[in-house]
Amino acid sequence: MINSAAVSITLISFAFTLLLILWRPRGLNEAIPATVGAAIVFLCGAVSFPDLVQIATTVSGAAITIMATIVMAIVLESFGFFIWVAEGLAIRARGSGVRLFWYVNLLCFLMTMFFNNDGSILITTPILLILLQHLGLKNRQKLPYLLSGALVATASSAPIGVSNIVNLIALKIVHMDLYTSTMMMFVPATLGLLFLVTLMFLYFYRELPKKIPLTFTIPRHPVTSHPLRHSSDEHSNRKYSNRFMTNILLFVFIVRLSLFAGSYFHIPIEWIAVAGSLILLAWRWIYLKMPPKDVIRKIPWHILVFAFGMYVIIYGLNNIGLTNLLIDVFQPLVSGDHLNASLLMGGLISILSTLFNNHPALMVGTLTLTHMDLDPLTLKIAYLASVVGSDIGSLLLPIGTLASLLWLHILKQYKVKLSWKDYMKLTFVVIPPTVIFTLVCLAFWVSWLYPSH
Repeated sequence: MINSAAVSITLISFAFTLLLILWRPRGLNEAIPATVGAAIVFLCGAVSFPDLVQIATTVSGAAITIMATIVMAIVLESFGFFIWVAEGLAIRARGSGVRLFWYVNLLCFLMTMFFNNDGSILITTPILLILLQHLGLKNRQKLPYLLSGALVATASSAPIGVSNIVNLIALKIVHMDLYTSTMMMFVPATLGLLFLVTLMFLYFYRELPKKIPLTFTIPRHPVTSHPLRHSSDEHSNRKYSNRFMTNILLFVFIVRLSLFAGSYFHIPIEWIAVAGSLILLAWRWIYLKMPPKDVIRKIPWHILVFAFGMYVIIYGLNNIGLTNLLIDVFQPLVSGDHLNASLLMGGLISILSTLFNNHPALMVGTLTLTHMDLDPLTLKIAYLASVVGSDIGSLLLPIGTLASLLWLHILKQYKVKLSWKDYMKLTFVVIPPTVIFTLVCLAFWVSWLYPSH
């Protein structure tokens, strides 16, 4: 039995950990407050040693998958792949700012599909900034592309669970494989994304430049301060043929499909992700004569520490009874009705994510669901609705996701002025209807897939 002192200490630790993660005084790495908070929760007795072992087992596979994905992003950047994509983007826009808007959002969607939401933000934001700067656009003209691209890059982690570390962790908690999750989620989440982009297009239509330069040249080495790049990296200046780049893209696509095949045949997806990354590393060694040792220092290892620390804190909240409170309130409302399950759990996690960040919010929601004694199909719908709230509903405020915070940090580095007011003027118009639309689509889509339940 956990005593009252441990309950108080856990709640205070949780509050201060979130405060420091969102505030980040003097650029404080988010892994530090997460680690300190987790240590306090463990020492006060809210989390036991067997709990730590269970947490490590739950988090490790998801963390390895995300790390392997980031390795792939580092290797592709070495080939100049992302600059090649940006140049192709400008060419296909054919002088139309409207056409460029749709291509920018397609790029951000695909980058999140191929990598993950944080990796997509890291990759696409600096490229878009360089692209828009060389088009000669003013600050206000850049915002439609930057805002829509960031929202789509983050929200695009909803259709497939492998695009977000917290989605992967939650999948394991509810014992749902990646294949089932994608079959139930891809269609409604993609429809929700199309709905979101359409709303943003209507919102920004008058501000989009109708004409942009037809041709220009992006420097080969434009983003020297990019987190995945070092100023000494000369190899990314090399140009490769379209055929070479297409082969690279095809390989990444095959690796991505293999994750779903592995999930279907119950092969751990982290094994496949690691194998794909190792093959790409070998490919780079052959073509660029670059050994893989540089990847060790470029991988953001703190993500592993952050994920583990946050999960320890959330597990402590679960142990002191937070989830019991949520169960008492939501179980009668969620049980037996798929539309209620979708709207209520999606709405709850949207609110929690907006206020407390989506990582702890989805973890709290998922742990709550596992103790509600729901029938298997309602549990899956409620979980997937929680993902919608975590990945899309969290975008109402820029503090809702770490990807959004990272995006704001990159904009500040490039001296692009964007106020919270500019951000919220858009999100308060487009995010609530998108969340509701997606949750309704989810309930009806799953009911159509499983009509006998």
